[in-house]
Amino acid sequence: MRYAVIGTGAVGGYYGGRLANAGHDVHFLLHSDYDYIKQNGLQVDSCNGSFHLDSPNIYRSTADMPKADVVIVALKTTRNQLLKELLPPLLHSETLVLLIQNGIGPEPELQQWFPNLYIAAGLAFICSAKTEPGRVNHQCYGNINIGNYSCKNTEIIDCLMSDFMQSGINAALVEYHEARWKKAVWNMPFNGMTVVMNAQTDKLLAQPDTLSLIRRQMLEVIGAAQALGVKNIDATFADKMIENTIKMVPYSPSMKLDYEYHRPMEIDFLYTNAIKAAHSVGYAMPCLEMLEAQLRFIDSHNCSSEQ
Repeated sequence: MRYAVIGTGAVGGYYGGRLANAGHDVHFLLHSDYDYIKQNGLQVDSCNGSFHLDSPNIYRSTADMPKADVVIVALKTTRNQLLKELLPPLLHSETLVLLIQNGIGPEPELQQWFPNLYIAAGLAFICSAKTEPGRVNHQCYGNINIGNYSCKNTEIIDCLMSDFMQSGINAALVEYHEARWKKAVWNMPFNGMTVVMNAQTDKLLAQPDTLSLIRRQMLEVIGAAQALGVKNIDATFADKMIENTIKMVPYSPSMKLDYEYHRPMEIDFLYTNAIKAAHSVGYAMPCLEMLEAQLRFIDSHNCSSEQ
């Protein structure tokens, strides 16, 4: 299958790079570091084995890219409006768009714009960062859950899963809503708390008070998911996520990096959509509603005037 990657950053650069390194046909859309990668290639420093792509297929515009069987979208959700123009040149009648994005609700929004599009959710459990041109720093984990949202041709999903596994990416097929809400169990507490407390994950879990608050927030997400009818999620999943995070290297999630670089934070998809969905079935998330309000205040005073 032919792959296109929109958003060649910490996540898109890692998963797309893994596919390309394994010999798959991958085409990358680049922005700020196009010239650097054109000259120097793409370096992925990974705990699972580092590699270098000497001459990846790179482009400045999707208009110059070939049509793809799978488009991996790893943009921040704050930039999703760009997909209205970026996607059409890449699509044929059965192209699958895999949204490797945070939060609740990006698939329904994209489906409104492209009613016949095949869409799946990619929920990445990964510690990865890109803080300089042409270099991805993959620190730990890297599993990805795939949730089929609207793909009628399941053979495409099967091929995607096979290509991921063959490329050294541990992928699992999970029911769509379960996949989205399980990722939210980690994302909603840690993304916001690392910003508000100005601390990495290890510091938050080292203090009993913040550890207790993190777990309470996780249980709010799980309660909301259960109220919305999501299966296979309970308090034991919160304990598993905390245990896994304690084992991680000290980590700054994507929202913490956005805050530090004065970029807009993904508050709508990470917080607002989930809180609204919970309210629609009569479930309140008081700790996370307070966190959302704090983040909106910080975001309003933090974004650079250029954004």
